[in-house]
Amino acid sequence: MNLYKTTALVTAFTIFEHLLGFVYRIILSRTLGSEGLGVYQVALTVFAVFLTISSSGLPITLSRTISKHRARGYREGEHKATAAAVLLAAAVSGSITLLLFLLRTPFSGIFSDPRCADVFYIVLPGLTFTSVYAIIRGSFWGNKRFFAYSLIELVEEIVMIVVGVVLLVFAGGGIADVNKAGAAVLISYLCSFTIASVYFAAKGGRLRSPRGELLPLIRSSAPVTAMRTLSSLVGSLISVIFPLRMMAAGMSSARAMSAYGIIGGMVMPVLMIPNSFISSIALVLVPEMAECYYKKEGEKLAELVKRSLNAALLIAGALIPLFAVCGEGVGIFLFGNAESGQLIAASALILLPMSVSLIATSMLNSMGCERQTLLFFLVGAGSMLLCVWLLPPYLGSGALLAGMAAEYVVTAVCSLFLLVKKTGRLRSGSYFVRILLATVLTWGAGRLLKLALMLCTNYILAHILLIIALGGLELGLYRLLKLFYPIAFLKKFFGRKPHPRTEKAKRRRGLSRRTRAPLRMK
Repeated sequence: MNLYKTTALVTAFTIFEHLLGFVYRIILSRTLGSEGLGVYQVALTVFAVFLTISSSGLPITLSRTISKHRARGYREGEHKATAAAVLLAAAVSGSITLLLFLLRTPFSGIFSDPRCADVFYIVLPGLTFTSVYAIIRGSFWGNKRFFAYSLIELVEEIVMIVVGVVLLVFAGGGIADVNKAGAAVLISYLCSFTIASVYFAAKGGRLRSPRGELLPLIRSSAPVTAMRTLSSLVGSLISVIFPLRMMAAGMSSARAMSAYGIIGGMVMPVLMIPNSFISSIALVLVPEMAECYYKKEGEKLAELVKRSLNAALLIAGALIPLFAVCGEGVGIFLFGNAESGQLIAASALILLPMSVSLIATSMLNSMGCERQTLLFFLVGAGSMLLCVWLLPPYLGSGALLAGMAAEYVVTAVCSLFLLVKKTGRLRSGSYFVRILLATVLTWGAGRLLKLALMLCTNYILAHILLIIALGGLELGLYRLLKLFYPIAFLKKFFGRKPHPRTEKAKRRRGLSRRTRAPLRMK
């Protein structure tokens, strides 16, 4: 498998998927308004808690288990592990769905706005379908079927957007717009489950008796599930606590919900742009790292860790100056909201610890360090909740962003220390210093250039020229500091691989020359 080309393929799919999702967020922000977007965000955040409980730890654990069985040549174990994961996901999600419908009245009381409960129960029937789909997707991941994995994810996003736009524009009947958006999410879940199931069967996917795989899968997935469940739970708590703390700081209920909608629905999608690239890198490298780990190929594993960290640093370093200098314009152009742009610019530095934390956690999970990453998450989440509780009177909406920064810094630092312990040492120190230098220089030059352009031309043209200039300056600095070579990078993706027969013939000719050489010397 060509890691570069596979990563390029997955990245292209992921970027396109997130780009579509980003456009859909813009449509929702302008259709629902910041308050309606806050309602939609709160409902999906609570739904994410139960989705996480049902299946979140299983896909990555199944992927690693399949990689382990592949390394040992145990094909039957792959089918057993997949069956065990499907059984667990279906049982847990089905039980949760039934229980929540039976307790609908008391459970709806946890929402501060009744509209959130309506959206939640519209999406809830899709819990079992999307949980099982996540398991099937995990089997694709473990078997390195990245094209199917990425394509079905993209189709799910397209279906949600198309259905959502059609319902918002054409559906009437007195249905609230936020409920229409919830129905689009449900339909997309049903669609992705159907496509993945058909593809799984067509490619020879089989479910065998889960005996012997069920308990190991539960033990391995429990820490990851706990971490992601707690992460979703923390997100749900914040969606409830943050508006309350903003109200305690003097805001009205509508203004507090609007503030959460701005951060959750406008700022966060922009800040999570690096995740589009990093998730692609993790998707391709995690099965490869798991195989190296179980085969005890330490040198190759260390090299993969180095490449992954360097890629995460490069992505963060490239985007920080763009967000810091042009963030305000991004908020105005995309969302028609100046406050969101100011928050994007102010929180640009979060990208660095966030990128490192995301890639490091994925790598550690591939090495069987789920319990340690759970502990790191708990410490980081505690610091985030503390910031959200204490800082709103002083920072306002920025309290939530300060909490995110604290969480990512804690998890990134702890994860790097553990990676050092696992691989001997990290080889990205020099690369980090050079990335930091390039980022600071680009940031400073961008600030000066922005002042000059704003005096010479109009607001829109100034930002277009600024983005082009910053991109060119970054490429020049990266080439000068030996961080990134565009031509060499493209050759690794698009260079033609020698045909196996050609390589074999070359080796034979070389062997023939070596065997004839002594005769010529005589």
